[in-house]
Amino acid sequence: MKTQEPVLQSIAGVTPPSTAEVTVMTAWPSVGGTSMGKFLGRMYRIHLGFGPVRIGRLALLMTMPVGLMLYLSMRLPWAICRFQVTNRRVTVNRGVRAAVERFVELSRFDTIELVVQPGQEWFDCGDLVFRNGPVETLRLNGVSRPEPFRRVCLEVRQSYVGVQEAIGHSTGAA
Repeated sequence: MKTQEPVLQSIAGVTPPSTAEVTVMTAWPSVGGTSMGKFLGRMYRIHLGFGPVRIGRLALLMTMPVGLMLYLSMRLPWAICRFQVTNRRVTVNRGVRAAVERFVELSRFDTIELVVQPGQEWFDCGDLVFRNGPVETLRLNGVSRPEPFRRVCLEVRQSYVGVQEAIGHSTGAA
C-alpha cells in the first residue's frame, strides 16, 4: 500500500497556488440560465389575478412537469456543469469527472458584473461576466445564488494578486 507524503503548509489549510490547485467554492447552474427557464421565470412572475389565484401561480402548477424535466436534463451525466473558483482560476467544468471546459486565471480579470436577465430573478440566478477592463474574459450563465459566488471570486482574486505583487516587489533580507 502506497502512503502519501504530507503536504507541508506554512498555514494549516492554506495551499499556495504554486503547490497545488485547490477548490475554494463550487456553484451550480440554475434552470434560469436556459432559454426555457427564463421563459418559465417570466411567466411565473405574472401577478394578474385576484387573491391567491394568480396567473403566475397557475402557470407554475401547469408547467411543473416541464420544469422538472428541464432540471433533470441538466443533471444527466453528459450534461452536468458546475462553476468552480480555485486558488488559481475560475473554471467551467463539464461531465461527471469535471473536465475543465473554459477558465479564466485570477490575474486575468479585475471586475465581475452580475447580469440578471428577465425571468432569472424568479430562480434567484444570474450571469456573471468577468472583465479585464472593457474586455469580457469569461461568462458564467445562470449561476444559482450568484452574489455569494461573485464575492468569493473577488476575494480569492484579491488574495492571489496581492501575494503575486508582494512576491514580485520583495527584495528579500540581506
